[in-house]
Amino acid sequence: MSQEPLETELESKNPMEEIRLEKLILHISAGNDWERLQKAARLLNNLTNQKVAFRRAKSTIRTFGISRGDIISCMVTLRGLRAEEFLKKAFLAVDNKVRASSFDSRGNFAFGIKEHLDLPDTRYDPEIGTFGMDVIVSLERPGYRVKKRRFRRTNIGKKALIDPEESMSFVEERFGVEVVEAA
Repeated sequence: MSQEPLETELESKNPMEEIRLEKLILHISAGNDWERLQKAARLLNNLTNQKVAFRRAKSTIRTFGISRGDIISCMVTLRGLRAEEFLKKAFLAVDNKVRASSFDSRGNFAFGIKEHLDLPDTRYDPEIGTFGMDVIVSLERPGYRVKKRRFRRTNIGKKALIDPEESMSFVEERFGVEVVEAA
């Protein structure tokens, strides 16, 4: 009996090197217009069925009439299966294309959706209107918990970090998305 089929199975990737989706953040910024911000929060709640968190301005921007501490945006964090399902819908909204410049040095990426109506299975609600949103995706490997835990917290080794090329190949293989160079 030959051991070749067993060896090819063992040659598969190390499970600790497997990349996975940590979280997906949906973010809508509406400036300091409270009514518009409430509508954006209602939209995010309708899209995700999750509680919406509001974010404050970190600094004053006089030209936009924003003071430090003003509530200017809302966001929702999705994890697990909900995040994967929504990410598939979000990729359909941008025609399954993501720019290579959208990936950062740690392998995370972000892209924008011009109108929430581009998402599949969404309908126009005249009370809410239309909103664009940012989709921010964070990737991780098993073992990243050492960076976040309370006891014996430590840094992640350089070999364990996700580089942009690995992140791009993960997105292409897992979601069938084309990574394009900036035009």
